[in-house]
Amino acid sequence: MTSENFFTALHAAYRDALDKPFLTLPDGRSLSYGEMDARSAQMAGALRALGASPGDRIVMQVDKSPKNIALYLGAMRAGLVYVPLNTAYTAEEVRYFLEDAAPKIFVCTRESHDQLAHVAKEAGVDHVLTLTADGAGTLCDAAFAAKPDETIVPRAETDLAVILYTSGTTGRSKGAMLTHENLASNAATLNALWEFSETDVLLHALPIFHIHGLFVALHTAMLSACEILFLPKFDVGDVRKALPRASVIMGVPTFYTRLLAEKDFGKGDTAHMRLFISGSAPLTIEAFNTFEERTGHRILERYGMSEAGMIASNPLDGERIAGTVGYALPGINVRIAGEAGAPGEVEVKGPNICAGYWKKPDKTQEAFTEDGWFRTGDVGMLSDDGRLSLVGREKDLIIAGGFNIYPIEIEQILDAVAGVAESAVVGVPHADMGEGVVAALVADGAAPDEDMLAAALSPLAKFKRPRKFYWLDALPRNTMGKVQKQALRERFKDAFTNG
Repeated sequence: MTSENFFTALHAAYRDALDKPFLTLPDGRSLSYGEMDARSAQMAGALRALGASPGDRIVMQVDKSPKNIALYLGAMRAGLVYVPLNTAYTAEEVRYFLEDAAPKIFVCTRESHDQLAHVAKEAGVDHVLTLTADGAGTLCDAAFAAKPDETIVPRAETDLAVILYTSGTTGRSKGAMLTHENLASNAATLNALWEFSETDVLLHALPIFHIHGLFVALHTAMLSACEILFLPKFDVGDVRKALPRASVIMGVPTFYTRLLAEKDFGKGDTAHMRLFISGSAPLTIEAFNTFEERTGHRILERYGMSEAGMIASNPLDGERIAGTVGYALPGINVRIAGEAGAPGEVEVKGPNICAGYWKKPDKTQEAFTEDGWFRTGDVGMLSDDGRLSLVGREKDLIIAGGFNIYPIEIEQILDAVAGVAESAVVGVPHADMGEGVVAALVADGAAPDEDMLAAALSPLAKFKRPRKFYWLDALPRNTMGKVQKQALRERFKDAFTNG
């Protein structure tokens, strides 16, 4: 039987480029594809020496580093299930993940070891190892001591490769089960769609505990055996320094707004660039237009999620329209539930869709329609030619006086007002209307007064207009740049208590 282990496809893509730089660090040091291949074999040998067998879960909460990439590739090589955790999770949150995933091995930072080792022991984890950003720790000791294992363990395309836990902003996090087929199909599609080649140089400033940095960026680049400029995090100065060597960058909207905040950022920084890609959170029309004015580049916005990888993308060759996420990827079908021509929940079907939620059959059943389409929880609309525009999250829908209100329609107007850097609109309890509309705003210089905001919003029906405005220093965001609207709903829940 032919192995469908996704590592087989990655290995085949770079095996003729073993001497080529794979990860280049800010200090100029490079790790070649051959060196990473050897390190992944060392990691696979160490994990198997610790008793890990195909299908076992390996959970890690560690800093971004080349050794972290080696651990990921080594786990896949050995047929294990890789489970990355956000580095911001607390000990109690980690406890839940360890109890839920029931891993054979847990890898954490040296600094967090004493606290998390106790948590892991209580969760029944066999081994707790450490890995530091500079490549030290007990995991590395185990890797050097073990015999490298270059075997690529055969796996079926339906076998699990990764469990990604959702953010859990509306309850306990769910573990999306991603198979080898999910990873392989999405990577191959994106590599072809965005026309990656061996001459590309990808600027990587994303975290790697998330689908964006770990899969979309890493897999797409590896399938072309191209070089990756590997930054530990996004820093405006470091990114600007690296841009002249790069041809592609994948980022979240915050990356682009921070670059635009640099008054001298422009065409001189981006002359060698082929492609700017944005995802993980909506890019404002204002940021899209300003970036094009300053650099001459139209950012390519795409749409995806942990449970489905990438779903849609604006075209590489063709019109990239601000405020839309483009067309369904080849091999993936998208439809809108509900009345034709009206906003509705985005539903998806294709080889990219996860196998369900780990140990949560009820949640898995809820996530799929009777005819097998995955419910994304996002609300959107399709144009006549199939272009997808997102209106918001289904849970972010505001219902005031029986009328549906989609926040993005209001946010786009507010974001275009002079003096508004960004906005977020939420619904909070209202005794008469059910929900009242509240806008949280961040100023860009001198903040406009409420008369100016009201004038800008006048084209909207009155029931859609925010009744209260709040100015904040910054909107609450998660690590991937998504605005945490639940935090805003909680903060302003009493806005209409007294009328």
